[in-house]
Amino acid sequence: MAFKPLHDRVLVRRVESDEKTKGGLIIPDSAKEKPAEGLIVACGEGARKDSGELIAMAVKAGDRVLFGKWSGTEVTIEGEELLIMKESDILGITEAA
Repeated sequence: MAFKPLHDRVLVRRVESDEKTKGGLIIPDSAKEKPAEGLIVACGEGARKDSGELIAMAVKAGDRVLFGKWSGTEVTIEGEELLIMKESDILGITEAA
């Protein structure tokens, strides 16, 4: 991918939610909400303190994260819909199942 976020921003690919409920009901596309879970595709270098010192990012490419429902800015890069958001919009990192 030819895109690198700046500062404390990350590029996120949404992870699609299940098509069925646990009870086996199929959820139509019109009733689905956009998932608030995604994979980090790329990260910036991190924020800077007033002194110029770099604050390292807590996330890295490949991390699976949860973020707020209205977080980020939707962009299309190389035909793929992705999100650019600040690291502070990320609520947490989920462990691999």
